[in-house]
Amino acid sequence: MRKIVVLFAMIMLVGCSGNAQQKKEEEAKPKFPLERTDAEWKKILTPEQYFVLRQKGTEKPFNNKYDKFYKDGVYVCAADSTKLFLSEHKYDSGSGWPAFDTAIRKDIYIAKDNSYGLSRDEVLCATCGGHLGHVFDDGPINTTGIRYCINSAALQFIPKDDESILEKK
Repeated sequence: MRKIVVLFAMIMLVGCSGNAQQKKEEEAKPKFPLERTDAEWKKILTPEQYFVLRQKGTEKPFNNKYDKFYKDGVYVCAADSTKLFLSEHKYDSGSGWPAFDTAIRKDIYIAKDNSYGLSRDEVLCATCGGHLGHVFDDGPINTTGIRYCINSAALQFIPKDDESILEKK
């Protein structure tokens, strides 16, 4: 009988700690203002955008739309048009992905990313929670020292002349 009581107590202890861990993970997961189902995202986004923004994928370096793109305007989230980066903060990091030394801070969310055995800071859209890329502290020392390494598939470029369309949304 004593063994049964001890066994029951151990099972309860493990069960409670598992629930506490699950609850802690749920609390740590941020809520974003714009939520959609996977089916809805798949209708809105291209397969590449879905892979990057919703599945936290990474596009190939040096073979993407905005790596060597330098026009005046603003970069917005491809999923919801949230303003993320100004063209004046874009620079060539040599990494093969678009790089910015400054973000529009209120429109991004930084989360810990421990995938692939690495500890990095992930950049998410603060509106939809879409994965944009990562941020590193190896940027230009003459400005912020920060490098926002962002996937082109997560971005849409709005030329300076067309920025008024963002105000209408």
